[in-house]
Amino acid sequence: MSALWARVVAGYLAVAALLTAVVAFAGRWRHAPDVNPVLQGPSWLDGWFHYDAGWYLRIAGQGYFYTPGEQSSVAFFPVYPLGIRGLGNLLGDDQLAGWLITVAAGLGVAVLFAWWVSQRLPQRSASFAVLALLVYPYAFFLYGAVYADALFVLCSIGAFLLLERRWYLAAGLVGALATAGRPVGIAVAVGLVVRALELLATDRAGTPGRPAPLREVVRSVRDVRLRHTGVLVCVVGLGLWCWYLWSRFGDPLAFVHVESAPGWDQGVGPHTWFKLAYVETFTSGHWQTGLLLTVQAVACVVAVLLLPRVWRLFGWGYLAFAAVVLAIPIVGTDDFMGTGRYVLAAFPVVAAAGDLLAQLRRPWLRWVLVVGSAGLLVALTLLFGASYEVS
Repeated sequence: MSALWARVVAGYLAVAALLTAVVAFAGRWRHAPDVNPVLQGPSWLDGWFHYDAGWYLRIAGQGYFYTPGEQSSVAFFPVYPLGIRGLGNLLGDDQLAGWLITVAAGLGVAVLFAWWVSQRLPQRSASFAVLALLVYPYAFFLYGAVYADALFVLCSIGAFLLLERRWYLAAGLVGALATAGRPVGIAVAVGLVVRALELLATDRAGTPGRPAPLREVVRSVRDVRLRHTGVLVCVVGLGLWCWYLWSRFGDPLAFVHVESAPGWDQGVGPHTWFKLAYVETFTSGHWQTGLLLTVQAVACVVAVLLLPRVWRLFGWGYLAFAAVVLAIPIVGTDDFMGTGRYVLAAFPVVAAAGDLLAQLRRPWLRWVLVVGSAGLLVALTLLFGASYEVS
């Protein structure tokens, strides 16, 4: 196991160094000049700070605000920006703090993911699963981008690993960080509850490691004892966030309501459900943006197609988690923007992709996919560093 971790850490650090160099290099072609006054850290990090990063840094420095009907910082959940504030106070630099948190969380994701797959997949499949994670086209959110995704994935995997050890309360506490970290955190709560019931069902049947029939998972509710309910603590994170919004702004669901503000335009309705904004991107002649959106749409389609494999390999709990993680952005976005990194959050899907790669009968195809994914990762990182919105 120590040898595996050494390889994973070395692989992560190598890719992180490469992508950081790509981002620093991309700065000379930045199509939108940096006007963010809080960027006071090393200039070679500036390329990691675009779009949502500005919101996180503002929250870390100034706290939350909410103006109904307008873009407001309450759209961003608190765990990551509070982490930036805490570490930034120690370092005296929020910019450096945000980058360090992402890199540390990304390294943690790589190690915990490798641990998780090594317990569930054959060695060859586990190795390709880790490789699929490291070179996933939107994995640059694990390597330095100042977004909350790396920390969210770390908390998600950590919560499930703790549950697998039957540490129910610990799983719930770490899960609470996930539900207070990203809007899709509710998927962690759903997945933990279903997985806890599934573990009870497999323990009773004496078939650990094999998916239990769904009816047995449902029947295992009768086996629940007080200690098992510790996983329910995971909803406390979301509950505390809603309580803060209600006590401060009088709207416990402000983070939902603000999504329909002009500029974000992610309201509920046919325009969103049928992805009309995505279609309009092409009809209006914005082919470059349309291509970037299409890459994310393809990632979503592939992820959805892998869900049956997730169930066969990992069971109902991980299927429920992955399905909810994917469903929220797919249903909630009108043009697929952002969905590329949400697929990254569905880590069982990434593991299933690695298993599929390992099972391919044509080695050349396997490596074409791996190299192609790595190439996309470098290209999208270059665009992100040049301040193009890629996810």
